Formats: sequence, structure tokens, C-alpha cells
Amino acid sequence: MAMEKVRVLVIDDSALVRKLMTAMLACDPGIEVVGTAADPLIAREKIKQLNPDVLTLDVEMPRMDGLTFLENLMRLRPMPVVMVSSLTVQGAEVTLRALELGAVDFLAKPSSDLASSFGEKAQEICAKVKLAAKARPRARTAVRKLEVAPRLSADAVLPRAQTAGTRGGSPVIVIGASTGGTEAVRVVLEAMPPDAPPILVTQHIPAAFSGPFAERMDRCSAMRVCEAQDGQPIQTGHAYIAPGSQHLLVMWDGAKYVCRLHDGPPVNRHKPSVDVLFRSMAASAGAGTIAALLTGMGDDGARGLLELRQAGAATLVQDEASSVVWGMPGAAWKLDAAAEMLPLDHIAARLLTLARQPRDGASRT
Repeated sequence: MAMEKVRVLVIDDSALVRKLMTAMLACDPGIEVVGTAADPLIAREKIKQLNPDVLTLDVEMPRMDGLTFLENLMRLRPMPVVMVSSLTVQGAEVTLRALELGAVDFLAKPSSDLASSFGEKAQEICAKVKLAAKARPRARTAVRKLEVAPRLSADAVLPRAQTAGTRGGSPVIVIGASTGGTEAVRVVLEAMPPDAPPILVTQHIPAAFSGPFAERMDRCSAMRVCEAQDGQPIQTGHAYIAPGSQHLLVMWDGAKYVCRLHDGPPVNRHKPSVDVLFRSMAASAGAGTIAALLTGMGDDGARGLLELRQAGAATLVQDEASSVVWGMPGAAWKLDAAAEMLPLDHIAARLLTLARQPRDGASRT
């Protein structure tokens, strides 16, 4: 029996973007564009008429801006929304606000050569829309074959160490996340005290958005939060966000842990990759690591979390009920990579408890 298609309503004030988005989504046999709308007021009526599964929503539109529309929608009729935003600092701030309001994910709208750039992202656009249809938002003919980029493992950036690293000093917390992760990371960082163990975060995010994301986290956390820089010492009370265009690794320089940035190829089709961060911790810190894998699509971080557990690290994942998409944490759980599975609002406290305990085993609870 044929699977039901994901029904999508495209909302954008640009006729060109509406046309391009429709064409890109039509490339996937599992997606049907049921309509388009030039502004939120038209979209409101079309939602009632067409009952779509997913909306793609532009941030800047006439008559009512996208954020106001999204806020009203999530209050009155929660449904999966993928935001479409410009790759600018202002666009990044607005997009992060949209994720706070309940949007499932976002697409970066190129500033030039729109047709070519959108075409190159067809696979990503379709994947995000189909995954959004599975999300639980809270206040949710002939087909052209899409080219799929080769999938590389963490070996492409950092070969797996034969033995796990063991260093002295305080423990280090590492966190990986993707879809829904900007809000999940905020929940964790907001609950951390100013003297918390150092935290390193790899969140799948475009390069233009990682800096504003780090600044937003710094405003909401008692810790000092920044975008990681190459060679930066890792200190207690500080959290480091991976830049959106580079892998973040942790290395031991003989006296302390430092951040290392790597401009290697995408791993699991992501750059930065959670697997890369987790593998570097297995090699440099081993059992001195506490690792959490939060909400996100795909399986990036699952194998890295398993390597950490095998190295004696404390490992946990976010549970399905509190995840926007239980892809990454679910994949890790199936691999037996996590000793614990917890709801999002319990994770910060558990990370702090684990940081105070000696590492002498890793049995699943």
C-alpha cells in the first residue's frame, strides 16, 4: 500500500521563491505541495481549506510578519513549520526566535543566485520537510532523481584512537544536537550554574547562525558562552559552541584541554559533526567525559556516543517524548551507546550529578 504523501503549504511573499520551493519539493515522490500563499493572512485561510501537514514559512512578509503569524499559529493550531530565513545576522536572530516559538527547523535562503542555490539544496529541503511532518510541535509523475552526496564517517577527520585518553583534572561535558536542538541546548545551559564544568556543544547550524546562537545562549546562561576558536583553552564555567562551518574537536596540549577547529569534509553530511566532537573526547579525555545527545534528525553522534561509552564516559540521551525529532538520540539508544535516557528538563541536573561522581562503570539504567 502506497505511503501517504506529506502535504505542504509554501508561504512566501516572493513569487520566485514560491515557484522554486514548489519545484524542489515536487522532486520528492513522498511530498505534495497542496498550495502556496503570498502572506500570512492568505495562508490562514488556506490552512483551513487544505489542512497541510507542514508549512514552509518566510520570516519577512507583508501585512503580518512571519514571527507574529508563527506565534499565533502555535497558540491556536500547533503544526510543523520550517522557517525560511536569509543568511544574515538579523536573519539568524529572527530564525532563532522562530525556533523558540515552536518552529521545527529552518532553511537558509541564499542572498544571490537563488535558482541555482535552491536547486543545490533540493535534497536538504525535502528531507527537512519530511522529518518536520513527524515532529510534535509544542506551545506541530516522473520524478527527477536527486543526487546524494557521499556519506563520510568521523574517520575522514579524525582516525579512531586505539586507546582512550585519560587525563587528570575536572570532567568535561559534551553535547550534540540537531533539529530542535537550539531550544534543547538553551534549556540545558539555562539550568547550569556559573561554575559548571566546561561544556562543548556541536549543534547542526549554518555558519552565519552559530555566532548569534552563541550570543543568545550567553545572554540566557549563567555560564560564559561563546563560539569556539581554534586553540582556545577550555575552562570551568565556560561553554563553547562549534562554528557552523567547522568541526569542533577537543585536544590535550600537555597541560590543558583546548578547542581545535577542523575544516575537513562533512561527516554524516554535517559540518560541524557530533561524531567528530565525541570521537575527539574519547581520544583525549575518555572516562573524564560526560556526554549527552539531544533531539535531532538522522544519526550523527550515535556512533561517537558509543565510542565514548566504550571509553568509560558517562553517556545519556534525551527521551522521545521531549524530543522534537527522536532521530539522533533514538539511534544512539538502539546502539546501546547511552547508559541513561531522560526527559529534557532533567538532563542538566543529571549532567552536574555525573560530573561530581567518579567514573567506575557505565551500566544502562
